[in-house]
Amino acid sequence: MRIVVLGGAGKMGCIAVQDLAGDDRVDEVVIADFNLENANIVADYINSPKISVQFVDVNDHAGLVKVLQGANACLNATVYYTNLQIMEACLEAGTHYTDMGGLFHTTLKQLKLSERFAEKGLSAVLGMGSAPGIPNIQSRYAADRLDTIEYIRIYDGIKPPAPDDVRFTYAVPTIIDELTLSPMVYRDGEFVAEKPLTGFEDYWFAAPVGLLPMHYSLHSEVATIPITFKDKGVKECFFKINYWGMAKETVDKVNVLAEFGFAKSDPVEVGDVKVTPREFTVAMMGNYVPPIVDFLAPPKNQPPDWVKEIVTEVKGTKDGKEVTYRLGTLTVKGALPTGVAPALSAIWLAAGRVEPGVYPPEVAFDPVPFFEDLETRGIVTQVTATHKVTD
Repeated sequence: MRIVVLGGAGKMGCIAVQDLAGDDRVDEVVIADFNLENANIVADYINSPKISVQFVDVNDHAGLVKVLQGANACLNATVYYTNLQIMEACLEAGTHYTDMGGLFHTTLKQLKLSERFAEKGLSAVLGMGSAPGIPNIQSRYAADRLDTIEYIRIYDGIKPPAPDDVRFTYAVPTIIDELTLSPMVYRDGEFVAEKPLTGFEDYWFAAPVGLLPMHYSLHSEVATIPITFKDKGVKECFFKINYWGMAKETVDKVNVLAEFGFAKSDPVEVGDVKVTPREFTVAMMGNYVPPIVDFLAPPKNQPPDWVKEIVTEVKGTKDGKEVTYRLGTLTVKGALPTGVAPALSAIWLAAGRVEPGVYPPEVAFDPVPFFEDLETRGIVTQVTATHKVTD
């Protein structure tokens, strides 16, 4: 199978490329990127005969379609603003599609393309990073075993860096949006907007992650999970994270900039030049992104120090008795699931394991075999079911 990774020279895209190149089911991996310098760095570092590099500008529709033609699947690892236009290109090229998330609002727009994808015999799975992605499938595992659901609570716990480590863990534009846009939670049958960096609670993750402060963040899981399982009576669904995997001190600094208007998209005049504060901020923050090879597993099977656990807690009933599921997907010195999960999604799509149409992960994928596939990458899911004892 041939898989095109758009943004394959990016921070999460390069991890997906590395995973795909190491999978026996994949014959060819195309790093399709605007930044050919980084693309060649990634290709040289991984050093696989399966990998090729192609220039692509996602704003050049005809050129994008040409790159996608003949591919069994497209893995979109670019910033989420491009999701809709890349899906349009996939429809024209006849290519299955997956991405790493649409930050809630874009995901809802993407789902509206389902009928068009189905008519073309094409499949798309939305939001298949580590989160969104893994929590959706965790939710499906629990939902399949419950008659009713009271709540679905998602916690993304990432081992925090040192306070003086001023670095960004993934796409800077997305981090700015997650920090400034209102998180959406599902409560009593409707979506409610909360303020950013609210809803704090301390949550215990598996060792070595430990106790972390968690807060609301805008995320795609909440857009689909409560709707998918609405018939089971879901009353609450939220997503929480610990400062997006960055040091709290770094987040505080970005938040101050946002309060002073540096995250706004309206141009301002500076002398004779119009400048967009947000674009300027993103450009300046690019100096605080680690080198691309820092995101790749080094040779000789010595993976980088990625430590995180993604937890979904689902409370409901089975046969009239209260049950709470806790599913924790843990990575300790293994491949980062934000790149691995979409790689597996692309493989499953290319293999024809998803029905035609556009779906969230909890609809598209059978949890147990997907977790088994993740486990071959050192990403392990543990399930605990707590039953309430009554007299």
